[in-house]
This record gives sequence, C-alpha cells and structure tokens, in this order.
Amino acid sequence: MKVKLNIFEGPLDLLLYLVKKNHINIADIPLSVVVKQYLEFIELMKILDIDLASEYMVMAALLINIKSRMLLPQEEKEEVPEEDPREELVKRLLEYKKFKEAAAFLKEKEDERLKHTSRSTTIVTQIKGEVYIEASIFDLINAFKTALKEIPKDVFFEVVKDEFTIEEKMHDLLHLLVTKEKVSLEQLFGSVKNKLEIVVIFLAILELIRLKEIIAIQKDLFASVLVVRRSAVYSSR
Repeated sequence: MKVKLNIFEGPLDLLLYLVKKNHINIADIPLSVVVKQYLEFIELMKILDIDLASEYMVMAALLINIKSRMLLPQEEKEEVPEEDPREELVKRLLEYKKFKEAAAFLKEKEDERLKHTSRSTTIVTQIKGEVYIEASIFDLINAFKTALKEIPKDVFFEVVKDEFTIEEKMHDLLHLLVTKEKVSLEQLFGSVKNKLEIVVIFLAILELIRLKEIIAIQKDLFASVLVVRRSAVYSSR
C-alpha cells in the first residue's frame, strides 16, 4: 500500500521541524545532527512506502554535499575567509520561515475577522474545553521512529507471518476510540509484538487521518501525540 499525503509542505518544512525540535540556532546549524536525522526521516518514509517528492531527495543530496564541504581542510594561508557552505541554506530557511510566519499571521487575522463579522466558525481544536494543536506528519513519523527504536532487537528481527492488515488495525483503532476519548501513540505502539505490527498500525493511523475519521493532536509543540475521533473535536465560536 503506497500512502499519498498532501500534508507535506516540502523539505524546508522538515528542516525547520528538526531545527525547532533540537533547539538549534538556524544561523549555526550543526550539519552532523541535522543530516543524520533528515536521512532517518527519509528512510522511514521509504519503509512506510510514502510517496516522496523528488525535492526531498534533492535536499538530502544538498545536505550531504554541504556536510562534505565543511569537512574539507581550510587553507591556512587564505587571506579572505572562505564562505560558510551553510550560508545559502540558512538564507533559504530564514526566508521560508519568514513567509511561513507571515502566512500564519494573515490566517490568524482572517479568522479573527470572520469571527467578528459573520456567523462563521473559527475552528479551534478543543476537546471538552481543553485546547490542542494538530500534530504534523513529522511529529507522527518521529513517534513511529521512537517506537521502532524501543523494540528489543531479538523481537525486531523476528520473522513472523503476515498476520496483520491495515483494515483490521483501522477497525481496532476506531473500536478503541469508542471506549476511550483519546489514545496516545505510545499506548498504541506499547503492546506491539514486532516491527511489522508497528508499521501496519502507523499506516492505519495515516489512512484514518486521510479519510478524516481521526485527527492527531498535541497539548504542546513536540508533546506526546494523541489520536481522537474527528467527531470528538468541536469548534469554538
């Protein structure tokens, strides 16, 4: 099953996510950390058979190239300091961040205008008065990556029969959300038997999000990811 998602905004969005998650200064990005995590995300997307735009691979090549250039020895007698190989990337990230923040500001103003000038509803993710933010695809993949790392190696490489299907896991999750208002990804991944089951559960979550049956939320940025039935989320006026 190949998953096609329209929630990816591009490789710069993934880079900004990694910068924020690692509390990195954009002007002084440690390439060794960012390149490693970026490539890990790419590999996980391949494992999940998620359609990757070519721009993600182009950015991966660019990051590896910049990292390689930074490892080259500097000329001791160079009178003019050599340009930092990261400079162009930093410029692109800062520009992207600026436009992303401007777009968010304009969206916020538009919501305020609609709230005061019409009967339209400003959608705020709330459950019984508690406000949440919607988790990004990168938060979901990060939770998936953590779950894979926590499986004992003897279980991780165990050969098992293909006894799980995405449809079954979708049904199980929806049934669980009938009795529970919200469930964390840690809970869903906590009782798995092997790597295959984690992959199938994760694909089931992505498919239910695509079908607008569930929504992934967080209390705060980078906090634990929860899944809830979309019908349990309501709008505030």
